[in-house]
Amino acid sequence: MVIVLAQQNVPSYGGQAVIEGVMFGGKTMTVTAVRKKNHEIEYFESPRSEYKWITTLKKIPLLRGIVGLVEASANGAKHLNFASEQYSMESGEEVSESPSKLTMILGVAVVGVLSFLFGKFVFTLVPVFLADFLLGKWVPDGVPQTLAEGGFKILLLLGYITAIAQAPLIKRLFQYHGAEHKVINAFESGVELTVANVQKFSALHYRCGSSFLIFSVLVGVVIYSLFSYDSLTERVVQRIVLLPLVIGVSYEVLQWTNKLRDVPVLRYLGYPGLWLQKITTREPDDSQVEVAIASFQKMRELDQKHVQERMVTTG
Repeated sequence: MVIVLAQQNVPSYGGQAVIEGVMFGGKTMTVTAVRKKNHEIEYFESPRSEYKWITTLKKIPLLRGIVGLVEASANGAKHLNFASEQYSMESGEEVSESPSKLTMILGVAVVGVLSFLFGKFVFTLVPVFLADFLLGKWVPDGVPQTLAEGGFKILLLLGYITAIAQAPLIKRLFQYHGAEHKVINAFESGVELTVANVQKFSALHYRCGSSFLIFSVLVGVVIYSLFSYDSLTERVVQRIVLLPLVIGVSYEVLQWTNKLRDVPVLRYLGYPGLWLQKITTREPDDSQVEVAIASFQKMRELDQKHVQERMVTTG
């Protein structure tokens, strides 16, 4: 997860309160590192949920993708709240104490999940109406219409991301996204995590949320093609009902392509996601890579410490 908060007049950043950070989640800890206006790096650390029922659900194929989405939203809410507090202090605003921090965090998490679902509904249903309205007279129902629908989804997705990518703040966010991927790629290659080493690696990575977006479109085309419909209303209802299945299968495909990325021929299965990342990532500067390294190293340090403490306790 990448965090960038700033006041208006973002392009110059001169004299502005800017909070930029990267969040990494490990096996036991989630850490956000943010760079403050004075260039210092500050950390927010939180343990990952150890509820047995959540752990069990995360092991069940198809369900684990949806559970992971909800968990990521909850974790992201806590870390975004931390970044917002730091931003308020940098801006000279007073940080008010919330009567119920848990209520606020849960609220933001719910909003995050609902926003995602709303986006999925929009990008799922709008192409249905476009395909039916624009091509209904010439393209027959069934697989041909589903393919046309998928084409409209891809065009909408690419158009939307390309449009928002023009905003200076989003460009900055995409640079941190690239830094995040570079750090992971460097770590998986076994090199020392220095700025110079990390900058040599690609800003693209097989296991990325951007890849999930494009896979959800492609997987949706396949799944929707398996079901027939007799009317536009039935088609819309069908898309809504099948949406959880599309999300679950898309997550499994994402994990699958990551595992196959070193297989000469099968590695190309993950290329659609990498192509989309050419829009959602940018080459980071050294200071951005430094923040990403700091977050990742702190996460690994806390993970290892937690494991050692467990060994002592259970031993």
